[in-house]
Amino acid sequence: MNDTVNRQILLVEKPTGKLAPEHFRLTQGAIPEPKDGEALVRTRYISLDAANRAWMHGATYRAAVEANTVMAGGGIAEVVSSKAPGLKAGDIVFGDTGWQDYAAVPAKHLAKMPKLEPMTHLLSVYGIAGLTAYFGLLHVGKPKEGETVVVSAAAGSVGSIVGQIAKIKGCHVVGIAGGNDKCHWLTSELGFDAAVDYKDGATYKALRASAPKGIDVYFDNVGGDILEACLAQMNNRGRIACCGAISQYDGVPSAHGPRGVPGLIVVKRLVMQGFIVMDYMDQRDAALADLQSWVASGKLKVQEDVIDGIENTPQALIGLLAGENRGKRMVKV
Repeated sequence: MNDTVNRQILLVEKPTGKLAPEHFRLTQGAIPEPKDGEALVRTRYISLDAANRAWMHGATYRAAVEANTVMAGGGIAEVVSSKAPGLKAGDIVFGDTGWQDYAAVPAKHLAKMPKLEPMTHLLSVYGIAGLTAYFGLLHVGKPKEGETVVVSAAAGSVGSIVGQIAKIKGCHVVGIAGGNDKCHWLTSELGFDAAVDYKDGATYKALRASAPKGIDVYFDNVGGDILEACLAQMNNRGRIACCGAISQYDGVPSAHGPRGVPGLIVVKRLVMQGFIVMDYMDQRDAALADLQSWVASGKLKVQEDVIDGIENTPQALIGLLAGENRGKRMVKV
């Protein structure tokens, strides 16, 4: 990495259809000067998330990304210099660095991270992905031993951890993923009880066979038709944790979401709850203690998909949206 140049990837235009490489441009800017209350950080790893695509549509839980600005994105970074109390050179932080080598970020928007190896784990199992899986499943889904838990996008960064935590809690776990290879990986490597390939087109039928006792908890990362298939098979007083709607993010959203929802929710007394991981940050330490002990004991396997070079970030996000990754995808700057 050059210490005098700040490589940046700009979103040059907002996509109307599918995201493509021409929506981005690699440029070089100046290394910013931190103001009072800010720290200058050097990005080490950029997190790639389906949410990156959603931000291009408009404001979500963060402001929309505008054309001709540095593409937004979370990252693990090292503090170069600080004009804020509590942060010093060499500290490792997580924050919205954007897709660039260097950023000046208000200290209040940076989370100090423990120094641990491999550093990539701070973006996967001990980062937003692991915490989203932990709080969404345990605090929103509330699975009990012996219940059936279904998770969509099960081979992704969040879903692969959700399924493993559900197994640790003694549940029957079914993952929904795209393609034979991913499904085989879920059952052979990660210990899922069954996996359903949504690309087969017979999702409803395959789910019924894999979850013969019905579904108690559905962890939804995709929305759309898969949510519809799961809703129909929910047990009374089932819980649905709504984490994302990737089917609606890239390109033209499907015309309908799940049909027949209100009636099903009433008759089956279902709870369907959306959540944002930031809501639970006051409980982060307890969650990290659990996650670290599960990783140390081998009960929780960490799968990461690390791509080299900031110039490859656009293609890496496009690939993520197409489902290329297994586990947490990130770019080593």
